[in-house]
Amino acid sequence: MICAAVAAIGLVSVAVASGAVGLFLLDMGLMVAKNFHFARSAPASLLAYAVAGPVIHAGLVLAVATLLRFSPADAVLLMVLSASASYIVVPAVLRYAIPEASPPLYFGLSLGITFPFNILLGIPLYTWASRAVLG
Repeated sequence: MICAAVAAIGLVSVAVASGAVGLFLLDMGLMVAKNFHFARSAPASLLAYAVAGPVIHAGLVLAVATLLRFSPADAVLLMVLSASASYIVVPAVLRYAIPEASPPLYFGLSLGITFPFNILLGIPLYTWASRAVLG
């Protein structure tokens, strides 16, 4: 009886958390869609970093993974996590850490440029690099 109650509470918790994450992601996506023109007018250095930053982060992780003798698959996972930190962590942290920062700009760069880059080109690039370096 107690096990069934605990399992039910677990299922409800997962459903509520999933719903909250879904609403958060929807809100972020709508903000990016509405304000992407701010990202388009960003300085070239910011646009370059939106693409180069994840590649640099993934490269640093590949170097560490090589030193620590990670398997290629483990290295790819860590590379993807390090390359995606800009759109997972940054929007949430910047809102509170630097209140004067422009949310349309950092949301637009992270979700409008870095995220699609990582999905379309980054993950295949990280997989290829990991296999090439680690075998």
